[in-house]
Amino acid sequence: MKALDTWERVLIGLIALVYLFFGLTVDNFLSPYALADSTFNFSEKALIALAMALLIVAGEIDLSVAATMALASLAMGYAMQAGASLPLMLLAAVATGVACGALNGWLVTRWKLPSIVVTIGTLSLYRGLALVLLGDQAITGYPETLSTWGNGSLGDLFGLEDPTALIVPIEFAVMLLATLAVGLFLHRSVMGRRVYAIGANPIASRFSGIAVDRYRLGLFIFAGVMAALAAILLTGRIGSTRPNLAMGWELDAITIVILGGVAIEGGRGSIVGVALAAVLMGGFTFALGMMNVAGIVMSMIVGALLIVSMVLPRWLRRRPTPKLAAQAT
Repeated sequence: MKALDTWERVLIGLIALVYLFFGLTVDNFLSPYALADSTFNFSEKALIALAMALLIVAGEIDLSVAATMALASLAMGYAMQAGASLPLMLLAAVATGVACGALNGWLVTRWKLPSIVVTIGTLSLYRGLALVLLGDQAITGYPETLSTWGNGSLGDLFGLEDPTALIVPIEFAVMLLATLAVGLFLHRSVMGRRVYAIGANPIASRFSGIAVDRYRLGLFIFAGVMAALAAILLTGRIGSTRPNLAMGWELDAITIVILGGVAIEGGRGSIVGVALAAVLMGGFTFALGMMNVAGIVMSMIVGALLIVSMVLPRWLRRRPTPKLAAQAT
């Protein structure tokens, strides 16, 4: 049973089973183009899940990330309508993400409010602002470059004569780079170890000289930045800004994080597990979409995955090892 020694190995096994099963039962599921398309199903969600993972490891949570995406997209759309260039449009989106994350962090660190309560409130605030400002309208007409970032491949980005020679989607490449950067920060830096310490015991961390509130504020701001990046890619992919952009994605992000083995109580988890969970969940839901499964059914499956991902790792950890079981008998 060594394959169950680590949760990441369990996830790798589940990914193999999912892709094998649907590869045998769904036509063209394992074709290169279908596999490339499937990455669009999880790349943007993985970006906000990476930031969510850092927050949960530190003992916090941000339920407003999806609503922040809507506001960041709206800011980008307004900047475009005002005649701003593409760099200024991107700056408007990122600045909005930073502002939203900073407000969350300020309320949590300055006023010592629970992050789950704060971000439930800002979720409604940010989503409500998008609905009030945009109503039932949509902003369209974004630059072609933005569409290429959201829908294109690395072959398009590098201007290859035959873009199909390199069909890896740009969004997936961005996700991989972000995963590498966040993974190095959390697992290979002093600051990452401090994030673990804060999640495990914030009081002891404070007495040991760690600036706990500064780290928490920084993680909330980083969540806003990642939400803005996801919003830029998603807006380019769908070609429009709408107030219901990324509606419900906060649940998907939390599911990916918990399915990836991050402890909801904080202090434990890995970025590799989060990335594997994103691939697993994305491939699974993409296959269901190819089978024309209804959206409400997919939502039910995501909810079930959230419950299972919380119960199964605990069951595996509590399962007695063969040596202990033999001694008990």
